[in-house]
Amino acid sequence: MNARIVISEFMDEQAVDALRGEFDVLYRPALVDDLPALRSALAQAQALIVRNRTRVDPSLLAAAPGLRVVGRLGVGLDNIDVQACRERDIRVIPALGANAQAVAEYVIAAAMMLLRGAYASSAEVSAGGWPRAALSDGLEIGGKVLGLVGFGDIGRRTARLAQAVGMRVLAHDPALPADSPAWAGAGVGRRDLEALLGECDVLSLHVPLNAATRGLIDAARLGRMRPHAVLINTARGGVVDEAALAQALREGRLAGAALDVFEHEPLGAGSALAGVPRLLLTPHIAGVTRESNVRVSSMIAEQVGAALREAG
Repeated sequence: MNARIVISEFMDEQAVDALRGEFDVLYRPALVDDLPALRSALAQAQALIVRNRTRVDPSLLAAAPGLRVVGRLGVGLDNIDVQACRERDIRVIPALGANAQAVAEYVIAAAMMLLRGAYASSAEVSAGGWPRAALSDGLEIGGKVLGLVGFGDIGRRTARLAQAVGMRVLAHDPALPADSPAWAGAGVGRRDLEALLGECDVLSLHVPLNAATRGLIDAARLGRMRPHAVLINTARGGVVDEAALAQALREGRLAGAALDVFEHEPLGAGSALAGVPRLLLTPHIAGVTRESNVRVSSMIAEQVGAALREAG
């Protein structure tokens, strides 16, 4: 055994066992909720594997003097102080692409549910109600316009699925040059953000959370969307002004929304999102399926193991 790996959140057991075959591994998914125990566990660690809840900040890094690599079971890095890791020469490895299919499928499924508007009627129907007339004006997804904010791997995967069900796709991504072959090759129209908001029937967010994207979808930008449009956020909660979204939905200025991510997770008592109509909420699971968990876990196990072997 030539290294100690600490895993502080859930990971596919086969990937954990693969690491155990070569390294000394401490796997305790509940460590994320016990900061003193996590800090203690990191005293001799050379690698740390996390999901999105473990805060890899300077105070945690200070408890891990021998840390060489951080593996992220996902793609977002807003819970990891990448600059602090860089200063310590700690390699940060995200699972790029491994959960893209899961997120893309979530987006299309949510879009269908929101546009149709008929999938929250089970309780009424089972109780003897028959809201057929009220639920007969839902929209088909075919022929609608999907607007993507962010056109990286997940955005492109989502675009392909959307096109397969007959949607037209537009996207905004200032980081992707206008002459990038990604645009023409995908058959996706490039738009600035303001134009995109006014053209799309479904708006889906695929951007990291940083200074430029925090509060990106605020009251003013929600107001530029069509009243029949729907919003889907599988990126990061801070990208959307939750109070403004709640108000738009309550006032009928937006047809619906699906949120998988939130400013504060889990939602606290008295959240602005409580009791909001035409709003689907899920607990940060868009990218987590049985299949994606295996892919993400295998990728990170492989790459963290390789990084430790390289480091000697």
